[in-house]
Amino acid sequence: QVQLVESGGGLVQPGGSLSVSCIASGSFFRISTMDWYRQAPGKQRELVAAITSGGSTNYADSVKGRFTISRDNAKNTVYLQMKSLKPEDTAVYYCHAIIWDWRVSQGYWGQGTQVTVSS
Repeated sequence: QVQLVESGGGLVQPGGSLSVSCIASGSFFRISTMDWYRQAPGKQRELVAAITSGGSTNYADSVKGRFTISRDNAKNTVYLQMKSLKPEDTAVYYCHAIIWDWRVSQGYWGQGTQVTVSS
């Protein structure tokens, strides 16, 4: 099966920066879109940023201009660089990917990594 493993979460002060990463491993043919979602306590999981295999990106309005999503296809890795962090960015950040085997695609989720923005 496919596994997505996030890393890089932690505690950061408001205005600070933090980067998280996600590596896909296992048996698959191709990774198409890779995304970052986040979920705060009592809130719905929301899409933060997405990137296609060709490098096209999309961001939630709340993070536009502060966050940057990127990927390294050779390493099956997606990154999220977060700058000018705000307390409202505090959430569990989840990696998501649409991955193809030889015939079908499926969505996969990582277990999440906690990002806390607090003084």
